[in-house]
Amino acid sequence: MAKNKRKNVGLRGRGGATLRKRYGRIMSSLHTYHKCPSCANPSVKRESVGLWECRKCGHKFAGGAYTPSTKVGQASRRIRIEN
Repeated sequence: MAKNKRKNVGLRGRGGATLRKRYGRIMSSLHTYHKCPSCANPSVKRESVGLWECRKCGHKFAGGAYTPSTKVGQASRRIRIEN
């Protein structure tokens, strides 16, 4: 019998085009610098899942898994400001 010689390459080599595009968008947004809510400098990087830190001022805050702000968080901030 022949052995299966398929390499394990993760999502990049498998799945449909839609999954690969989604993966690419998530990874590109994950590895870019984001704007700091404290000092407004584009130097926020992800420390771990949901934890973000500004490299300039050292401000640490919780956010989304792949982006520092989520749509639910933005909506809750809007509601809190209006009240």
